[in-house]
This record gives sequence, C-alpha cells and structure tokens, in this order.
Amino acid sequence: MTQYKIKEFPKSRIATVDVCEIGRQKHHIAAMIEIDVSESRGKIKKYRDKIHKISFTAWLIKAISLTVKDYEQAASYLKGKRKAIIFNDINVSMVVEKSINGHKVPIPLIIEKANERSMESITKQISDARDKILTEKDIVLHNRSTQMERIYYTLPGFIRRFFWKYLLRNPRLAFQKMGNVAVTSIGMMGNVKGWFIPVSVHPICFGISSISKKSVVVDDQIEIREVLNMTILLDHDVIDGAPMARFISDLSGNIEKGIGLEKA
Repeated sequence: MTQYKIKEFPKSRIATVDVCEIGRQKHHIAAMIEIDVSESRGKIKKYRDKIHKISFTAWLIKAISLTVKDYEQAASYLKGKRKAIIFNDINVSMVVEKSINGHKVPIPLIIEKANERSMESITKQISDARDKILTEKDIVLHNRSTQMERIYYTLPGFIRRFFWKYLLRNPRLAFQKMGNVAVTSIGMMGNVKGWFIPVSVHPICFGISSISKKSVVVDDQIEIREVLNMTILLDHDVIDGAPMARFISDLSGNIEKGIGLEKA
C-alpha cells in the first residue's frame, strides 16, 4: 500500500477558502500589465540614501492609493442595484506571511488612509506586522480573535459564506473590516516571472508579481529595463470600461515616473 501523510492546516485557512468562493462570484475584469519601474527604483534608492529607508512595497501601495483616490469610484462598494458607496479614505488590505506553530500563514493587515500616510509609516507598519509574534488565536480580519471569530470556524460552510455575503451587502461594515483596496504580492514571497490572477472580494485588487529585466524599446532604442508584472481586478458593477482604461493608464504613468518620490 502506498504510504502517505496527513497535514493539518491552520484554522485561518478556512477563511481563505470562503473568500475564494465568494470572490469567484464577483464581476471582476482582469487587466494584466507590464510597468517599467527602472526610473522609480532609481528614485527609491536615492530616497533611501538622502531621506529615509522605505520599501518598494510601501511606495507601491502609496502610488496605488494616490491614483485610486483620483478614481474613487473604482474602490466603491455596490449598494443595492443602482448605488455605489464611495469612501473618502483609501484603506488597503494586504497580507504578511508569518510562521505559526511551524506553518506559514498569511495574516491580514489593513493600512488605513494609505493615500494620506507617509511612505515611511507604511514601511514601518508592514515591518512591525512581520516582526510581531502571533499565535493561532490571531485570525480573521487583522484583530485579536473574539469569541464570535472563534465560533466562525466551527460553522458549516454555507453559514460562513453567508457572513461574507452579508458583509459585502453592507459597505460600511465591509470597509470597516477589510478596507476598499486589496494588494497581494507574490513578489514579496519569491521571484516569480509572469502574472498571477488573484481572487478577491474587494472592489479593486492588485496582484503584484516580481520585477524582471526585459528588453524594452525606449526612444526607438532597445534597452534593458526593470519591468514589474501586475494584474488589476476591477469590479465592473461599479466602474465602466472607459474609466477603467484611464485609471490603468494613469496608474502606469504614476508608477513609472515615481510618484511621491519627488524629493529624491
């Protein structure tokens, strides 16, 4: 008989499965783009040398947030059939990978008012979250587990997923618990060349892959440039195709020119 072993997942994996199931029902349009980050990466290096140490991920979150603020409807939640609730703040949801009892577990992190925050404070929040010691009790939605959250894991699947549906039908609660923008980065975990398409329950989600060197035509000359692969999910229920295209164009331009790094 073939030998095998059984691996037990951490409880937080249950919430991941539920989010994927609900996320598949969203009317997301996926845009897979390439962005030349050579100039911005150079500016980040100068910024670190002259001003303060910041991470590429923190700067990217800041750049995304500033652009989303100019296209607020892209981060709005559908309310009923004909209304969208647009929040003034850009609250970004991301995950940091931590080791809990020998298992690598993604822990949600909310960066509130990311459009107003400094790149230094975002860098510090991400760094502090990585260094913080957690246990299995620190589970859903970035908070210490409450009794209700512990009960969540004992419920049947259809009841757990009803919770997520209820959350999305109540935009104020959804915004409070998980923000209005999601950023997921496999580039933080390893070097993966290419794109990946995430699954999300947020109105807008960014799948950040790795940076690789590619041949690019610049001013009719072939140059080796640093190129970031990114996938953007946009909820077609709250934003139409033309604004989507303008948003993607402006975001690409802002990232390529290094928005927020003018002091470098």
